[in-house]
Amino acid sequence: MRTKFVLIAASLVVAAAVPMLAHHSIAAEFDSTKTVKVTGTVTKLDWMNPHIWVYMNVKDEGGKITKWQFEGGPPNSLRRNGWTKDSLKEGDTVTVEGIRAKDPVNAEGAYVGNARNVTLPDGRRVFSGSAEDGGKQQ
Repeated sequence: MRTKFVLIAASLVVAAAVPMLAHHSIAAEFDSTKTVKVTGTVTKLDWMNPHIWVYMNVKDEGGKITKWQFEGGPPNSLRRNGWTKDSLKEGDTVTVEGIRAKDPVNAEGAYVGNARNVTLPDGRRVFSGSAEDGGKQQ
């Protein structure tokens, strides 16, 4: 009986610690000195915890399309900042301001960034980060 209690207690401690280990500092992945501002077409939106992801096609100066993906804040925080999961839809043109990842291109060839502000299709500018990256920055 005592062994069973110890195993259950240990399992609960491990289960409680796992989400804390999964979260990371923005500074671990992104370089706050490398700002970026791009305008493009939304191709996909992943609205899920712990952070949303916005995927875009962006035309560069030469007209070539480059793929971008931006990490945003947690869905609940974004709701408090005026977002809904329907704020962005595939095909919408938006402007994203943020910072680049330390490894700026992922394995799929997309540029990666962390979004701070997004100008939505209706012209509203909404904060898209988390409190960890400096709080609301409008």
